[in-house]
Amino acid sequence: MDKFFADMHIHIGAGENGEPVKITASKELTFPNILREAFYNKGLDMIGIIDCASPVVIRDMEKMLFEGEMKELPDGGIKYEDLVLIPGAEIESREDNGGQCHYLAYFPQLFNVKEFSSIMKDYISNINLSSQSTGLKRRDILQIVDGLQGILIPAHVFTPYKSFYGRSFRAYNEAFFQREWDKIPAVELGLSADTFMADYLGELRHKTFLSNSDAHSLPKIAREYNEIMMKKPDFNEFKMALAGCEGRRVSGNYGLDPRLGKYHRSHCPLCEKTFSEKQPVLSCPKCGNKEPVVGVKDRIMDISQDGRSVSPPARPKYIHQIPLLDVPGIGPATLKTLLKRFETEMRIIHDVAENELEELLGPRLADNIIKARSGKARIRTGGGGYYGKVMG
Repeated sequence: MDKFFADMHIHIGAGENGEPVKITASKELTFPNILREAFYNKGLDMIGIIDCASPVVIRDMEKMLFEGEMKELPDGGIKYEDLVLIPGAEIESREDNGGQCHYLAYFPQLFNVKEFSSIMKDYISNINLSSQSTGLKRRDILQIVDGLQGILIPAHVFTPYKSFYGRSFRAYNEAFFQREWDKIPAVELGLSADTFMADYLGELRHKTFLSNSDAHSLPKIAREYNEIMMKKPDFNEFKMALAGCEGRRVSGNYGLDPRLGKYHRSHCPLCEKTFSEKQPVLSCPKCGNKEPVVGVKDRIMDISQDGRSVSPPARPKYIHQIPLLDVPGIGPATLKTLLKRFETEMRIIHDVAENELEELLGPRLADNIIKARSGKARIRTGGGGYYGKVMG
């Protein structure tokens, strides 16, 4: 098996001709731009683009395939240079209890995506836009994706808005029968949670965890990513890795310290206060507000059945890292200097020695990078829609 770096949740802001796709994402996030950034600057081996059900994106994919810039792989996925794209979609369910959940669907081939798009146009008001909202229930979505040989996983599973645990359900058996739950091989943790927090829920101890960027701009690609052991990057190998089959597995999660996430702790918008109590804060202890923005940590503590985090033996470690552009003193010009010398962000984060960084940037900036990639930087906790901050 070989090691591959993968970010499986990247948005598209616009088509190559400028048509809007994800309106909250940067227009610089076009299909070709994402491929170039992910391969040449980030140094990733595999990515998931999750707005591929848009006919605008399908057109751009078909154009690059026709012109020979990409090619479909026999075991699923699309190859660009030495980068493999797994095409996907983000879908929103609407539940009877009022909950809204986002799911990530991954498909092996373009024709599966086109069939999914054809089905979804009857449920999404404007299929060209990445609105996610379908009005479908979770079982309907699972049945459709599974019928198209796809993989379905809950997205940013704990966030207070539009997520499985954070918004809709306290346990999987409120949503799925066991046979349905068994078809879901993984969950995406989201920026405000890590492995230690997620393993407070015993029912997740047999699920693979993914840490993805949910990038809405080019620089945010790979702010969180996964290390996956596979024979090669393609859809079938990815599917086997999520299931932990025959030696394939997710062998590492790299992501933000959860305190940097914008929903880590509960926040009262009336008091403009983010809380740090040891116990879960579900109502404001200061003003009595019964509807604070409940933080990811607070929600997990509230729904945890045994009140302790227990990771299974096969669970890979979660490595807290800070993206280079979030490191104090590292701006676009300095990053450009680093990339010119060391080629990709993956190489800078994983392979470049401290003395090489010192030689190029000096001891202060080199030390900031070392702290950022080893989880030793000081952090101010985020919450209520406000990201935490790296203090150095």
